Amino acid sequence: MIFAVVLLILLIGLGVWEYRTHQQKVSQIPIRIHVNGTRGKSSVTRLIAGGMRGGSVKTFAKTTGTKARMIHPDGSEVPITRVGKANIIEQLKIIRKALESKVDALVIECMAVLPPNQLLAEHHMIHSTIGVITNVRADHLDEMGPTVKDVAQSLSNTVPNNAVLFTSEKQYLPVFEEIGKKRNSQIQFVNSDRVTDEMMSGFSYLEHKDNVALALAVCEHAGVSSAKALKGMHESLPDPGVLRIYKIHYFEKEIKFVNAFAANDPDSYLIIWDLLKSYISEEEKIVVIVNCRKDRIQRTESLAELIAKKLPADHFILVGEFTSALYNKAISLGLSAKSISDFSSQPPEEVFQHVVALTNSSTTVLGVGNIVGFGEELLLHFTNKGKELVY
Repeated sequence: MIFAVVLLILLIGLGVWEYRTHQQKVSQIPIRIHVNGTRGKSSVTRLIAGGMRGGSVKTFAKTTGTKARMIHPDGSEVPITRVGKANIIEQLKIIRKALESKVDALVIECMAVLPPNQLLAEHHMIHSTIGVITNVRADHLDEMGPTVKDVAQSLSNTVPNNAVLFTSEKQYLPVFEEIGKKRNSQIQFVNSDRVTDEMMSGFSYLEHKDNVALALAVCEHAGVSSAKALKGMHESLPDPGVLRIYKIHYFEKEIKFVNAFAANDPDSYLIIWDLLKSYISEEEKIVVIVNCRKDRIQRTESLAELIAKKLPADHFILVGEFTSALYNKAISLGLSAKSISDFSSQPPEEVFQHVVALTNSSTTVLGVGNIVGFGEELLLHFTNKGKELVY
């Protein structure tokens, strides 16, 4: 009994010592930027890091998106390998790596989803000097919901203390402002109007103006001019799941494949749809491939409403796991059974050949749902057959 008590006291003492040591270490990084939000976290993290490098600020960055990456001050990247599931304790390792590199700035994407973990990540691990919340969308409602306002409340857990937070979210801005007052932090709303088409032409892929505007505002606050920051952003590598379009010529048929797997909520898809309008002619057939995951039931339900009522496509192809739930829900919402195919057990080549069969002369294929699992296999299969468009 005495041994157990002594052991417990030692463990508590060790925990307190480790906590205090971490607080001392993290404060040695002058600029700490914590990026949270529903969509665009990885892209904004990369854009900010690129912009900071453009201003000669020695910056270490870490993304958690499609493929987790550590990005060194010279812009080189190292994949993050994990044993088992992702755990927010990983952020402590990243902070140590940043300290080893003796950086001036750390840009780190929030990897926590559950509200208590988001609070822990910000207020006990990172202590950001600049906070970022990209936007609030209807995703992860099973963990942060049930409503979108609940998602906003959850994301507000990363509003920093005695600092500044930048956001492109307008509808739920009051939620962040209320928390900001309690934490003595200034909330800055960033409008994308300042970002011109000419500024966007420097990107080698399809980027969102909101993301660029947000990253520019953060870099300027950190002391980097917009011109230098934008140049650094143009030169930085994008996230592997970034929006890209590939053109495939297959015999006498032309297929444009749009990788939009990384977006996971209906609002994001509709924004992407608007962005793609200038690349799609009225004569083209539209085919949407939906990749399902059995561990994302709530997302499957929202995707059913999306394809049944909001995406004006000619045909839908379901792939991945647990597709029957999406199929039945979409049919119950009024989608014609003739306009939907279930290819859950088929390999990528069979899916591609089905797209070819649906194509008369020209088709645009939009990949949505989830990039994890079969989505990544399908993406690789389609992109290997074509060439990326020059935007």
